[in-house]
Amino acid sequence: MRVSARERNPRRAVRARNLSWAALAGRLRRALLAVTVVAAVVVPVSGAARPEIPAPTPAVLAPLTASALGQVYAANRADAAEAARMAADHGDRTRAAADRAMASPSRHFLAFDGRGTGRAVEVFGDLAHADRVAVLVPGSDTTLETYGRFRAGARALHDRLGTRGAVLAWLGYETPGTVSTTVLTADRAEDAAPRLREFLGRLRGVVGRSAHVSLLCHSYGTVVCGRAAQGLDVSDIVVLGSPGTGASSAAALHTPARVWAARGSADWVAHVPHTSLGLFGTTVGFGTDPVSPSFGARVFRAGSAGHSDYFAPGSESLANLTRIVLGDTSEVTRA
Repeated sequence: MRVSARERNPRRAVRARNLSWAALAGRLRRALLAVTVVAAVVVPVSGAARPEIPAPTPAVLAPLTASALGQVYAANRADAAEAARMAADHGDRTRAAADRAMASPSRHFLAFDGRGTGRAVEVFGDLAHADRVAVLVPGSDTTLETYGRFRAGARALHDRLGTRGAVLAWLGYETPGTVSTTVLTADRAEDAAPRLREFLGRLRGVVGRSAHVSLLCHSYGTVVCGRAAQGLDVSDIVVLGSPGTGASSAAALHTPARVWAARGSADWVAHVPHTSLGLFGTTVGFGTDPVSPSFGARVFRAGSAGHSDYFAPGSESLANLTRIVLGDTSEVTRA
């Protein structure tokens, strides 16, 4: 009876099968990524042809300092009120309502720009006296119209921090649409990263050098933070529900900050291929999964969080984020 080479060397056969499966998995990941690109190209995006909404040019403000906060807040409220009037005259009631809400005397903005999809930086807490500050960076489909969901997360975190902490909701860039080609490349992040770096530099003029600043980045916002991370003057960088940061590892971010990562068990981003490849003359995808051991982040538990649930009141993820911001890192429940 003739014995095959595989039967004579079973270990070689197992290695061959493993290699073939690895090659197949790689091809499947690339195929899925290509299908995603094609879908983003052919699926119509409802906002793509939206007409420009008129709004005032933002006021030119003095350097940001603790003593100037009242003046800055008042100027941005006035801009929001004028943007609401202009949007209403333009016939856009949804934008007018969003702008009008931001013009409330109870709201505090370090920046407001009602043009285009809109930009805003809102403050929760006493920024001038906070020694723990969290800056939240949002992901795709965050605009002035959808800002409420982003704001709710910032408020939930501030409620947990108490009087020691302040939270800044930084909508400082034009976020990509979830169903679009822009969400698959780093182009928007490349534009946003210097804006984020500049903002964090100005923030030190208010909180001083001794305040601990944590950068909490969600979804596509983790790509922005990845691009901005090098040498950034923050204590912690946290990536939540990340498709990848664009870096192969936490060390490749070249940051002195502690790098944390989490993904909830119900987050669909787990099924996104964490890879990158050249396609159609650009790089598509964002590389290594930040919660994988090879990335090297401090991975913490986010419970059953879905993609939009990391700041949900009462959640394990919010509890851990609070501990990180407050510096209670030994209390963080690690994955």
